[in-house]
Amino acid sequence: MTIHVKNNIHWVGQRDWEVQDFHGTEYKITKGTSYNSYLIREEKTVLIDTVDHRFSQQFLQNLEAEINLTDIDYIVMNHAEEDHSGALTALMAKIPNTPIYCSENAVDSIVGHHHHPEWNFITVKTGDSLAIGNGKQLIFIEAPMLHWPDSMMTYLTEDAVLFSNDAFGQHYCDEHLFNDEVDQNELMEQCLRYYSNILTPFSSLVTAKIHEVLSFNLPVDMIATSHGIVWRDNPAQIIHQYLAWADAYQEDRITILYDSMSNNTRMMADGIAQGIHDVDPNVAVKVYNVARHDKNEILAQAFRSKGILVGSSTMNNVMMPKIAAMLEEITGLRFRNKKAAAFGSYGWNGGAVDRIHTRLMDAGFETSVGLKVKWRPDRDAMQECRQHGQRIAREWALRPLDSANSRSIINQVMSKPSQATTASQTAENTATNNVPMTAPIATKACELNDTQSMICTVCQWVYDPEKGEPNQDIIAGTPWTQVAEDFLCPECGLGKSVFAVIKNEVTNA
Repeated sequence: MTIHVKNNIHWVGQRDWEVQDFHGTEYKITKGTSYNSYLIREEKTVLIDTVDHRFSQQFLQNLEAEINLTDIDYIVMNHAEEDHSGALTALMAKIPNTPIYCSENAVDSIVGHHHHPEWNFITVKTGDSLAIGNGKQLIFIEAPMLHWPDSMMTYLTEDAVLFSNDAFGQHYCDEHLFNDEVDQNELMEQCLRYYSNILTPFSSLVTAKIHEVLSFNLPVDMIATSHGIVWRDNPAQIIHQYLAWADAYQEDRITILYDSMSNNTRMMADGIAQGIHDVDPNVAVKVYNVARHDKNEILAQAFRSKGILVGSSTMNNVMMPKIAAMLEEITGLRFRNKKAAAFGSYGWNGGAVDRIHTRLMDAGFETSVGLKVKWRPDRDAMQECRQHGQRIAREWALRPLDSANSRSIINQVMSKPSQATTASQTAENTATNNVPMTAPIATKACELNDTQSMICTVCQWVYDPEKGEPNQDIIAGTPWTQVAEDFLCPECGLGKSVFAVIKNEVTNA
């Protein structure tokens, strides 16, 4: 089956309604996909790309029903991955001497996949052209790392069609071929999913390549992608969208992702989400269990977000394996202009939160203080989680918040502490309301020397000036008197008011 695209261009590709996994099992496909191959018939006949190897015989049958294969003068391979070049071995068995136009890097990839170094490869660079008759030319544009080193695009003059390879595409299958014929919400959802999961690491290259193509001043009436629909109605819309996505993209959105052994960390995620909503009802908050939700959906939401909160129970003093795997994915995608924080429950130790925090810093996030809760959160711990969400909402706000409304909401939460609430927790609650924290510590600041350590009277964590607290940007050698008033204990999350001088140090002072 063929579909007329424009003038002497026809789609001769293959729809795949059943595919669920891509790049091994790394990309979950929810709407099917298509492998787009195009046949151009001018004075010369050109085939642009083939289809996935699983459809090789069907592809040849459909192509032979349309044209005598020996009439194909040139083959253009914009990309060598199997979903583009998979049918090449079967095709070349029929027309073995046909020239294959591709980038220099593609020769290595194609030979590596198909093991036919004797094929007639003709390598091209950006700006090279191929006359195909009737006053038309193909102009080649290299696009390395979008998203393989061998990638390129091909532009057809006069018809003003850009065969864009993987750029501007999506894994989306529909009986209709053109963007104006399909569900627009589904289409843009799949475009964002595709960009965020595949092209995000190369965003700077996306921007540079788009500006390079635009600098050629070539009219683009249609963008013919390698997957999904063909952009014929206002094709500039997806170009502008890519430029936006490539520019450290973020929405007023927070994504919370976690894994939990006994639902304790899940409870924390719920409390944090409620706290964010208390302060900023307009921010979109999405909560995902990484063990149960679609990984690629989580990554797409993280891409859209201004910040992410990553939670895990502590297992063997490290984070849960699925959280570790997700953080590896996030690190590889190299998100920019985003904040992050860690949280989690623990029993004997809380190493998971510390490891998550370090991993987030390594991944380039601007990190906020984390939160740990021991065992299953009780009412007071859940209130602490909610307060933590409120702090995050204010710290990550993209616009001025209605402080009066936020204060009213927070005061309602704080107004009736339980009988189990300690004086130190009440002081922390007061601090959360942005009131200067004046509760005294055991020894007046003027009586402290620069080497004295401080102990948290709630969890017994010790602040050692010689070590500082790197996770809160407090360098080694910082005395307690110079520690910021918004400091929070790394173990229990409470403030400076609950710290006291270690008694033996007072004696020795």
